[in-house]
Amino acid sequence: MNYKFMYAIGFHPWEDDAAEGRPFAEKASELFHREESGREPPYGSALDLGCGSGIWAVQLAKRGWQVTGVDNVDKALERARERVKGEGVDVRLVKGDLTNLRVADVGSGFRLLVDNGAFHSLNPAQHEAMSREVSAVAADDATLLLVAWTPKRRGPLPRGASRREIESAFHGWTVTDVEPSGIQAPKPIELLMKPDEHWYRLRRK
Repeated sequence: MNYKFMYAIGFHPWEDDAAEGRPFAEKASELFHREESGREPPYGSALDLGCGSGIWAVQLAKRGWQVTGVDNVDKALERARERVKGEGVDVRLVKGDLTNLRVADVGSGFRLLVDNGAFHSLNPAQHEAMSREVSAVAADDATLLLVAWTPKRRGPLPRGASRREIESAFHGWTVTDVEPSGIQAPKPIELLMKPDEHWYRLRRK
């Protein structure tokens, strides 16, 4: 999927469904709350993988996480910087490839990592590379929250990723929960994509 082109023309429905009050946003907030339960902010460092325009990075920062967002699309990062400034939060934004996070110097020891649809857009070789890099920068007790569509041929759109593919790529991690994301795409997009989307929660073994 050509994210550079999508951001260039201003078409990013995966972000539009993250608006406050939408089921997808409510579900994401519920998942974040579970990771924070029984603790007091600051909760530790979080990494937004493929942060796009910074919607989740900003939300996590507001909740009390120390957030880094990484993306390789200049237009998306430009929008993210504007959002961070407008919301008055502290988020470090880095340009980098998810399959080469250490070269991008995103940092390390992240306790929470969030992927709102990057992994399921990659090919099998990239899956292995991304999982290797995520493991390299994650803390020993890290949690990864990852969105993925059920696999299906969708032309230029993301094929998706199955639980088996996720578990196979993320060596040393365990899928603890799989839950519907609550996505409500516009009708034409829903008919085209048929996302059948889920959040996967993974913990390091």
